[in-house]
Amino acid sequence: MSLYLKDPQARIDHGIDWSASLTGQSVTDSLWSVSPVEAGGLAVEDGGLEAARARVRLSGGLVGRLYRVTNSVTLSDGQALERSVTFRVEE
Repeated sequence: MSLYLKDPQARIDHGIDWSASLTGQSVTDSLWSVSPVEAGGLAVEDGGLEAARARVRLSGGLVGRLYRVTNSVTLSDGQALERSVTFRVEE
């Protein structure tokens, strides 16, 4: 798991490149989630797919808190994959 820093006022884009995990398949669906879910916490504003890259726009977050952001994808052959990164919110 990777650790990234984020300012609470910043809106940032983050992406996960799934191409190294694909052997002839394509990514057909992508879902992003944040844990923990809390008032004023880190939030998913928008997400999407660009070929084998899943992208998300994140906003908010409480200073000093750690959030796990998880991308779950479905491949064209029905497989499901998941990858998480951690964001720490700091001024």
